[in-house]
Amino acid sequence: MKAIPRLPLATALAAMLCGGAAHAQVTVYGIVDAAVSRTTNADAAGNAVTKVSALSGSVPSRIGFRGSEDLGGGLSAVFALEGGFNPDSGVSGQGGRLFGRQAWIGLKGNWGTLQVGRIVNMTFLATAKSDVLGPNLFSISSIDLYLPNARSDNAVGYLGSFGGFTVGATYSLGRDASAAGGPSATNCGGEVAGNSKACRQVTALLGYDAAAYGVTVSYDKLYGNAGAAGGLTSSERFDRRVTVNGYAMLGATRIGAGIIDRKLDAATGIAESDLVYLGISHPLAPGLTLDAQVARKDVKRSADDTKMAVARLTYAFSKRTAVYGAVGRMDNDGLAAVGLDLGGTVAPGGAQNGVMAGLRHSF
Repeated sequence: MKAIPRLPLATALAAMLCGGAAHAQVTVYGIVDAAVSRTTNADAAGNAVTKVSALSGSVPSRIGFRGSEDLGGGLSAVFALEGGFNPDSGVSGQGGRLFGRQAWIGLKGNWGTLQVGRIVNMTFLATAKSDVLGPNLFSISSIDLYLPNARSDNAVGYLGSFGGFTVGATYSLGRDASAAGGPSATNCGGEVAGNSKACRQVTALLGYDAAAYGVTVSYDKLYGNAGAAGGLTSSERFDRRVTVNGYAMLGATRIGAGIIDRKLDAATGIAESDLVYLGISHPLAPGLTLDAQVARKDVKRSADDTKMAVARLTYAFSKRTAVYGAVGRMDNDGLAAVGLDLGGTVAPGGAQNGVMAGLRHSF
C-alpha cells in the first residue's frame, strides 16, 4: 500500500482553513503561562489563599491561527482566530468561547487594515507601550477588569500607521453576545430592530511614536440594553473611558505613565473615576528584567479609592521561555474591594499583600 505523505502542521492547517489554497500563509502560535500565587486577606476573616491562577500569569494563555494571502497590487486577505484558556483547568476563557480573544477576517494594504468580526478594540491597544506590566496577575488589570478584556463582538475596525502616526477605530453593532464569563462576557448582543443604540460601541485611537518616546490617546463608549451586566440595563445607559498615556526610552530603560478617565452611567447611578499609573522597565543583566509600577484609582465624590504597588522580575532562558516572580500590595479605602490578583477577592476596605511565581513558554 502506498504511504500517505505526512504534512507539516502549518501546511495541513492552511489546507483546512483556506480550502487547500497553496498561496495562503497560516501561522499557528500560542502562549502557555502558569503561575502560583499567595495573597493575604482573601476573605472577610482575613485568611490567606494559595492557588494556581486561572486568568493570567505574566500574560494570559492562548492558542491562535493567523493567516494571509497575497491578492496582488499590495493587497492581502488576512484573518486571525485566537482562543484563550485557563492553564489551571484547561477550560476556554472569555466566557467559554472557542475563539474568544479574536475572530476576524479582513483586508490589508498600504492604507492600513480593515477587519470584521470579534476585534480587540482601541482601549486594548492604547496602553500597550506605556503599561510596563501588561495583563500581569498583579497589575492595573486588577483595578479595571475591562482593560485586558477590551474586545468588541459584531464589529468593523480599522488600524493604520503612517510615518510615526497610528490611527484606528472600531464600531460594534452589538458589543458582547455572551452571558457568562465576567468582564469579557456582559450579555449585550445588540443588533436590535428599532433601537440603533442598543449595545453599540465606538472606540478610537490616535498615537505618535518617535525613536525615544510615544504618546497615545483613545476614546471608548459602549451602550447597554435590557439584561446587560454592570447596570447598563437600557440603551440610554453607557460606560465611557478616555485614556491619555505615553512612554519614554532612556537607553534600554522604559518609563511609562497614563491616566484612564471613566464615567459610568448605570442603573445604580453615575460613577466617575480616574486611574493613574506610572511604571519603569529596566534590564538588569542579559535576559534579566525588572518591571515596577504604582497606580491609584480615585473615585470622584467618594472615599472608595484604591492604591497599588507591584514589582516583577523576569529571567528569559531563551526567546520563547521565561521564568518570573512578583510581589505586590493593594490598599483599599472606604468600601473599595479590589483584589491584588486579577479576579481575586478581598474584604471591603482591606489591604492585600501577594507573591507569585510562574513559567511562560511561547510557540
